[in-house]
Amino acid sequence: MDQATPTLEELHKLLQMSDTINMEIFYWWCIALMVVIHAGFLSYEIGASRLKNALTAGVKNILAFAFIVPTFFFFGWWIYNAFYGGFTPDLAGAAGALPWAKSMGPDVTDNATGIFWGAFVMFAATTASIMSGAIIERTRMSAFIVLAIILGSVVWILAAAWSWHPSGWLTTEWGFHDVGAAGCVHTVAGFFTLGVVINVGARIGRFNADGSANDIVGHSMPMSVVGLMLVIVGFFGFLGGCIIYVPGEQWTNIYGQHTTLSAFAFNTLMGFAGGLIGAYLTTREPFWMMSGGLIGIVSVAPGLDVYYPPFAYVIGMGVAATAPLVQKYMVKKGLDDAVGAFAVHGYGGFAGLVLSGLFIGGYPNVMEGAPAVNFLGQVGGAVVLALLGFIPGYAISLVMKKMGVLRVPAHAEERGLDLVEVPAQAYPEWAITGASTTVANTSSDTGSYDKLHDAKPA
Repeated sequence: MDQATPTLEELHKLLQMSDTINMEIFYWWCIALMVVIHAGFLSYEIGASRLKNALTAGVKNILAFAFIVPTFFFFGWWIYNAFYGGFTPDLAGAAGALPWAKSMGPDVTDNATGIFWGAFVMFAATTASIMSGAIIERTRMSAFIVLAIILGSVVWILAAAWSWHPSGWLTTEWGFHDVGAAGCVHTVAGFFTLGVVINVGARIGRFNADGSANDIVGHSMPMSVVGLMLVIVGFFGFLGGCIIYVPGEQWTNIYGQHTTLSAFAFNTLMGFAGGLIGAYLTTREPFWMMSGGLIGIVSVAPGLDVYYPPFAYVIGMGVAATAPLVQKYMVKKGLDDAVGAFAVHGYGGFAGLVLSGLFIGGYPNVMEGAPAVNFLGQVGGAVVLALLGFIPGYAISLVMKKMGVLRVPAHAEERGLDLVEVPAQAYPEWAITGASTTVANTSSDTGSYDKLHDAKPA
């Protein structure tokens, strides 16, 4: 018996469903790659910690992920859909993002909400991981988790509502353009972290009485370098999540302007390569070389859709070459950012936004009646997002400091956080073999060591 030939309408429905499923598959794998970001952060922070603190650095990252996922479900996604116009919520427009809404669960008629929520929650977790490395080896686990929830499920997503939502006020009123989230993820997380670093204080032994600095050396540079490379791998999922798959049509950026994955590939790779070279030339240091690659990607993120690729290489190189100087300045001011998170993400994102204002000004805005991309809009947006990150980061950590809940006691820090916070030992044989060199006398956080001397197990 012959099978009936499908009608044109039936074929059209089949093609539409195929497009919809392909959209879901694309973001599904973007989410998977973004999980690799957290494997990378976990690895490089463990490597950057001394033996006595290694497990705690990893556990913090895992717990931040575990707490941000449900909190982002209950209120983070709603914030994005409600506050795009400022501090006054659009209650009707955000009704579908309430945790009990039909779209916030299994629904065979909705192939989009869950997959986009999943991508956004990975962005949220990334902001917490950015903060995590800066404050290793002396912060209470409970304090970090509270800060991670505030940053990942409140602060960053409010920034995304303002600067990334298609109707976000920074875009519609100022002409702000940031397709790769240099602002709402990196700038916000970097400046939030700066506020926390100021209040949490330096690790014991980081600075001398005269203000000179000692490097506190992590136990595994190879682990840190591999971890940073994993972060880079994961960022291809991160940036894939910044582009909109429109079934049957051309790709668009987050603002609805046409773009291609090819444009993202050109400029991501060129920014990465330029960043590697820039940081290596100014430091000759493997950790900063790999961090420079990340800085390169972050700094070109605002204009991934429009930059000429060799120009992205130059931007990535220039910002990455200067970022270690930012870290060096922080050390001179007595600030202990253990992995240079502010220099990489806060400075890298802010510089990228300012430079994009110089070089993509005049690019048309997709919103009818909205101003074109312009220098003042990019600089103003960068300042707004920096303040949106710094003010709550500083204020909340200051309250925690006054309450005595931000930092572990000195005797616990000396003993090691793995024993008092986890408790477990990453390397049990360490008790027998003793510790390797952990401290270097140095006048700079980014230069070569002047002299290494033996240190007792700490």
